[in-house]
Amino acid sequence: MDSETAILRLEKVNKWFPPTGATARQMPRGHHVLVDIDLTLTQGEVLVVIGPSGSGKSTLLRCVNLLTPPDTGAISFMDMRWDFGPSGGNRPRQPSEGELRALRTRIGMVFQQFNLFPHKTALRNVMLAPMRVLGLSAEQAKVRAMEELERVGLADKAESYPGQLSGGQKQRVAIARAMAMRPELMLFDEATSALDPEIIEEILGHMKALARAGMTMVVVTHEMGFAREVGDRIVFMDQGRVVEEGPAEQVLTRPANPRTRTFLKAIL
Repeated sequence: MDSETAILRLEKVNKWFPPTGATARQMPRGHHVLVDIDLTLTQGEVLVVIGPSGSGKSTLLRCVNLLTPPDTGAISFMDMRWDFGPSGGNRPRQPSEGELRALRTRIGMVFQQFNLFPHKTALRNVMLAPMRVLGLSAEQAKVRAMEELERVGLADKAESYPGQLSGGQKQRVAIARAMAMRPELMLFDEATSALDPEIIEEILGHMKALARAGMTMVVVTHEMGFAREVGDRIVFMDQGRVVEEGPAEQVLTRPANPRTRTFLKAIL
């Protein structure tokens, strides 16, 4: 991929989780959860990340928006760049609070668990960040929030509290909340795995609509049908490494790596 067109770039990103108990003797630096990750993403691309549990997929997403900063390597997003350690450049620099806020206004994230405020209505959940982070007035934020709730088919649930919503409805509110920030990149971390099977297709439909509208996305999922239909590229991760990457159809039907073939055989 032409690096000049990349809006997101990860260079030799590494992450260790602190050691606990007896493992501290065998692994003094801790569990090496991301190992020399190199990835790029272009405007409008949908990158799907697959792999077994514990392979580092969710940590990868959390590193992208710096909820979990890398220990070494470098991350660039649009006009922003951070070097985190020896493999990231000559001048390691941690992001400031202002930079973190700026980054997270431009990158939206939808989690496996919905993370809604239970004491606020769906409307107020979606309004909150545009008011607090972007400085919108209550009326401006309400107009924007209703637009996003309408987009996900929940305008009629605006005054409902999370406890009155189904799992699928909660996840749609979470998508509306992220989109209300007008992000340039959306991250989805197993957004359907906590849902009943009959609800999954509903949420995937809204994610497909975002992709068709040109939203740049990184999606961690086990939904191979979605990966095949919507993904431009697929990355297969195992034990913290990118084992294989390529066009979605190629990786799903003609994987080059034996580990990828074993994984796909098990889940398809």
